Amino acid sequence: MVARLEARATRHYFDSAFQSQAVKVLPNEYYVTDEDIMISTVLGSCVAACIHDPVNGVGGMNHFMLPEGDMQSPASATMRYGAFAMEVLINELLKAGASRERLEAKVFGGGAVLSAMQQMNIGERNGQFVLNYLRTEGIPVKAQDLGDVHARRINYFPRDGRVMVRKMAPHHQRAEEIIAKREQAAAESVQAKTHSPPRVERFARPGVERFDRPAARPGVERFDRPGVERFDRPGVERFDRPATRPGVERFDTGVTRRRKPETAGG
Repeated sequence: MVARLEARATRHYFDSAFQSQAVKVLPNEYYVTDEDIMISTVLGSCVAACIHDPVNGVGGMNHFMLPEGDMQSPASATMRYGAFAMEVLINELLKAGASRERLEAKVFGGGAVLSAMQQMNIGERNGQFVLNYLRTEGIPVKAQDLGDVHARRINYFPRDGRVMVRKMAPHHQRAEEIIAKREQAAAESVQAKTHSPPRVERFARPGVERFDRPAARPGVERFDRPGVERFDRPGVERFDRPATRPGVERFDTGVTRRRKPETAGG
């Protein structure tokens, strides 16, 4: 019998910007709750599905790297693959008391953040997969922000279904440092099937915190380098009213945004 590998996120912290208890979901993890907390993640070519029952306030998020694996392979039964990650998330929501008939989804990610990933179309394939999966399952997509060339910081409030998306500048060094290792892993997985050598530059440097390791302090992954706004600086958009500056988007209504991939500028 093949072991089914499920990874519930365990990294809890207090987010000072939102003044909220929070859970950080790393690649290949998920989290489901009915508590009034925030769930956050950072996405490159990966996709996160935020699914919510608006009546009883149960919601959850997953974070997968690739659309589908070989169903005959034990490796396909992991949160790395979208088919398994979506199944786990929906089943955990139902266990927590959500009604399948009331489930609503918002989906994000699938960006071509690194130039080499654009050639493999991993982000685009992930985005198409999650939309097709939800359509097949009859779960309406209330909002989407897929594709493009941006890394995204996702802040999701499962109790009421709100989502705040923060886009990073294309080829922003800090974002690439965080995302490069997982993109490399995805590229190597695709390469193993296509026999085409991956060409993903690694940006890891000493002293730079990696998103695949536990946070060294609360509130990390803040992207507070020059040119990127911090959530808690004076004058930065508040999140209890519509954003008026580019780069911060609210997904607490039925707005649907589908962005076409574009060439990253220098």
